Amino acid sequence: MAKIQAIRGMNDILPEQTPVWQFVEATVRKVLRQYGYQEIRMPIVEQTDLFKRSIGEVTDIVEKEMYTFEDRNGDSLTLRPEGTAGCVRAAEEHGLLFNQTRRLWYTGPMFRHERPQKGRYRQFHQIGVECFGISGPDIDAELLILTARLWQALGLSGHTRLEINSIGTSESRKTYRSALVDYLSQYKSELDADSQRRLGTNPLRILDSKDAGTRKILENAPSLDDYLDDESRAHFGRLRELLDAAGIEYTINPALVRGLDYYGKTVFEWITDSLGAQGTVCAGGRYDGLVEQLGGKPTFAVGFAMGIERLILLLETLDLIPDHVNSNADVYVTAMGEGSVAPALALAEQLRNELPDYVVVTHCGGGSFKSQMKKADKSGARYAVILGENEVAGGSAGLKPLRSDESQREVLQAELAQALADVLSN
Repeated sequence: MAKIQAIRGMNDILPEQTPVWQFVEATVRKVLRQYGYQEIRMPIVEQTDLFKRSIGEVTDIVEKEMYTFEDRNGDSLTLRPEGTAGCVRAAEEHGLLFNQTRRLWYTGPMFRHERPQKGRYRQFHQIGVECFGISGPDIDAELLILTARLWQALGLSGHTRLEINSIGTSESRKTYRSALVDYLSQYKSELDADSQRRLGTNPLRILDSKDAGTRKILENAPSLDDYLDDESRAHFGRLRELLDAAGIEYTINPALVRGLDYYGKTVFEWITDSLGAQGTVCAGGRYDGLVEQLGGKPTFAVGFAMGIERLILLLETLDLIPDHVNSNADVYVTAMGEGSVAPALALAEQLRNELPDYVVVTHCGGGSFKSQMKKADKSGARYAVILGENEVAGGSAGLKPLRSDESQREVLQAELAQALADVLSN
């Protein structure tokens, strides 16, 4: 009988990998808490119409990538391909946006039927950040300042760069779209296949084409900046002033448009040059019309999303994961002899009470001194606590360093927690 395996592009995250995920998630959670963001948790399945109405029916996501099915009631449901639409739906449904501002964030799996590749999967995980009810560019700037702080906390400050653009209002984009289509239609046969298809559905996405021939044609295309409305131009100018004042470096990328229909005015991407073609690690922008589009009252909104797999791949590529993250233990308590087992369990509990920030693993299953020390070393612990019958009788324990050349020493059990606190804090 053939073994059942995971679906292609939907990967298991194994125990050896989860500490890195927890490190990234905890770092993000801490930074977002500093800025007053509250966590919201939405279901992974939504009505299909939610994504058709928000993302746009002629986007690649809706046309080709969504996991959509009929449930037993005949309703069309979809595994969420992104988080913003569901967050808006939840916030509107529960009255979170009525005459108030909201800073929200979420994390969890998203689903797109794409070709799996390095750092991109069919089930992937995102962290999303959304702010509702603030119209000015100051909140756009704060989001980018927040993200810069996150890169600093992860050690990525020198490995990411910020690109920004303004895509104006839907009215100004409509005028620009007509000019762009008129220009590109002259060269339709010379465009790459994706761009030819997008010419009649989502022509602004052609600006993002990586095809060399299409890029050459785009050099003389109309510029979106020439079609910006005055309000969007002023908003973007003030955003740049605020970023300059905050010391946030950026470049203006006129070809940056984002792939979802709900964006308007500010759009941005944080990019790395360390992952080859898959360089975007965080992206977002304003979507002031989406709440109204989904049945709510007009609400200002801005946000971003980042892929956790891509972030972890970047940290691993740059060797930026702290050593302690991959350790399963800080202290490993051994029990030499049957008479030491119960005292070892009790001593480990005492250490956990007194050292709540550290991981204390107790050896179980017996074995020789050599085998227990081998497992202690394999755990990644910095110190082993050795408890044999002599130590039990004398109320002491051996404290053996596992990651340095220090000598083993005897410590009274009553003083062991303090001794460990002193050495582990260094």
